[in-house]
Amino acid sequence: MRSEDDDRSKRVETERFKAYTYEELTARDKANLDITWLRDPSLDDADNLPAPEVLAAEIVEDLQAALEEFAAIAETLQQARGEGSAEEVEAPAAD
Repeated sequence: MRSEDDDRSKRVETERFKAYTYEELTARDKANLDITWLRDPSLDDADNLPAPEVLAAEIVEDLQAALEEFAAIAETLQQARGEGSAEEVEAPAAD
C-alpha cells in the first residue's frame, strides 16, 4: 500500500526525471505505449521445464554464489578501511 508521500502526480522534474504528457509521447516517431513482456519461447512448453527440485537446487546454488561474492566485497571494503577481515570484525570475543 502506498503512502500519501508516494503520490507520483506530485513529483517534481529533476535531472533524472522528466514528466511527459500523453500527447508528447504519442507525437514521437515510432511511439508504442504497449507494454508486453519478452517471452522465452523455450519456456512456453511446460512439459520441457526442469523438475521443481532441479529449479530449487539451481536457485540455491545461484544464491550461495551471490552471497559468497557479497561476502568477498564486504571483506575487501573492510580491509580497505583498515578494519581487518570480516570474520575478525563480526565474530564476538570468546570468554
